[in-house]
Amino acid sequence: MLKMLASACVVVATMLMSQFASAQTADPENTLIIALKDGDVTIALRPDLAPQHVARIKELAREGAYDNVAFHRVIDGFMAQTGDVQYGDLNDGYDASAAGMGSSSKPDLPAEFTAEPFVRGTVGMARAQNPNSANSQFFITFGDASFLNNQYTVVGQVASGMDLVDNIKKGDEANNGSVADPDRMIKVRVAADN
Repeated sequence: MLKMLASACVVVATMLMSQFASAQTADPENTLIIALKDGDVTIALRPDLAPQHVARIKELAREGAYDNVAFHRVIDGFMAQTGDVQYGDLNDGYDASAAGMGSSSKPDLPAEFTAEPFVRGTVGMARAQNPNSANSQFFITFGDASFLNNQYTVVGQVASGMDLVDNIKKGDEANNGSVADPDRMIKVRVAADN
């Protein structure tokens, strides 16, 4: 009975997040579009939850820093991580052994943790052990990841194209999701800039 109730809660939370994300995409300034090999993924950014992190993602997108950056860590059933603008560019010196260790030249950000749940399609900021170490890397969850709640900064929710996220090449589970010959974000832009 408790398991069924928990599953129902996850379904309701996912539906509410999807509805919220659809409403948020009406704001082009806070809508991120990621071109993948199979099409575009639209993300409703959440400046109401994480204003500094959202500003950073938009700044890097506008600079073109995310273009051609690999999904260097992809764990089936958990998440796809990208955004290493230092070592993750597939067209400019991609370093598979270092991918995931880099960041941008900008300072790290203070945590903006909230009670917002990590459900399917949630976009969160990746960080090191220090809670105030998020910089440029982010991840998209494939399913419920409630164990991340209140420990990682939520920056958005996939509004459309989650099926395309599901198609991102998965990594080696034995090697913490490291991906050989990874998929990439072809181009990342803020919708207001079209």
